[in-house]
Amino acid sequence: ACLAVGKDDICTCSNKTDSSPETVDCSSKKLTAVPTGIPASTERLQLDYNQLASIDAKAFRGLSNLTHLTITSNPQLQSLPVGVFDQLNNLNELRLDRNKLKSLPSGVFDKLTNLKELWLHTNQLQSIPAGVFDKLTNLNRLDLDTNQLQSVPDGAFDSLGKLEVLNINDNLWDCECASIIYFVNWLKENPKHDSGASCEKPAGTAVKDVNTEKIKNVTCN
Repeated sequence: ACLAVGKDDICTCSNKTDSSPETVDCSSKKLTAVPTGIPASTERLQLDYNQLASIDAKAFRGLSNLTHLTITSNPQLQSLPVGVFDQLNNLNELRLDRNKLKSLPSGVFDKLTNLKELWLHTNQLQSIPAGVFDKLTNLNRLDLDTNQLQSVPDGAFDSLGKLEVLNINDNLWDCECASIIYFVNWLKENPKHDSGASCEKPAGTAVKDVNTEKIKNVTCN
């Protein structure tokens, strides 16, 4: 099923075998845009180590057979367009780590109802939109470590009933105002997911140990 892929066969295509999916590998090609002409039968698409500064909202249209999509280590990639993943309802793994993402659009993962792994670590996320994980009821791995999160929205993790691995360390958790309270209480109720999350303010305090009574009326800046 591997056809001519993209412009000038930039990417390499490997046919499906018993042990691996049909794969189009566009890694380390100095790409500034997602190539066109990727076969509709592609199951794994790799776009790592490129120079993507933006992604067209229609870049993955017609690729509904994708089960694995990796877009990692693109140091200019700061944002994603609304709806960019909306046709990828068979996706199991989405890797967006090691980019420079500063924010996520609302609803960006809403159609990914079969997603099992979401990697967002080592970006520059300062916040996440309310409800952004609500449709990911099959998710078992979520990586949010090494970002700039000060809190998470109320209810952020409430739909993740199958979550087994949550990585949340190395963020800038602000434990001096009320926005952190949901996260504090969630960690207390889900101790298996607390890998030692630590407050940036006050420094050295474990998030789970924050006295929420003292901050419940303190508005965050």
